[in-house]
Amino acid sequence: MAAILAWATEPLPDRTGLNKILDKFYNRTIIAAMRDESADLLRRHGVQVTAQRLAVLAAVSRRPHGTAEDVARAVRVEIGAISRQAVYDALGVLADKGLIRRIQPAGSSARYEDRAGDNHHHLVCRTCGRMVDVDCAVGAAPCLTPADDAGYEVDEAEVVYWGHCPECLPRPRDLSGTEQQTGPVPTVPPRSDDDEKDRAIAHDQTTEP
Repeated sequence: MAAILAWATEPLPDRTGLNKILDKFYNRTIIAAMRDESADLLRRHGVQVTAQRLAVLAAVSRRPHGTAEDVARAVRVEIGAISRQAVYDALGVLADKGLIRRIQPAGSSARYEDRAGDNHHHLVCRTCGRMVDVDCAVGAAPCLTPADDAGYEVDEAEVVYWGHCPECLPRPRDLSGTEQQTGPVPTVPPRSDDDEKDRAIAHDQTTEP
């Protein structure tokens, strides 16, 4: 019995190193599963599976609305050297197959996202260029019906809302570098006729010899 009690009260071994190993194994397992899923997705769409295309697809998924340069930097971190043209080629193939979506706001570089096929729209900040998703303006695709389709079979409508994000909205300035008053400004009550008479009597009393 004493031996059992001694074993039960013995401090647990340090599992920090073991936890790090398990976390690393878990992360690698998740990454491998995601790559397998992405590879199956490419095959289902008739796209040849390459390390570059898998890395580009993963980069777009991790950072939606990124530019081609953003994608290239993320891919280089993951697989090493890759040419800019190879990134553009991979983005073009994935966009043509409908696996990613290419957005081209006016006056901005093309952006890429993996949310494709639902015909959602976007909000763009005029100051910092931040872009966020916004659901379809009216129901399902194509969301908007043109007054005259000129014989076209419309299957998609693209809407971009422009404005300023919360971080870029102008903030109220402090007046004269001091804190603004938050409470009501005190007011001086008007003088009555009785007050004036009292003041006159007091003045006369003080001036008598």
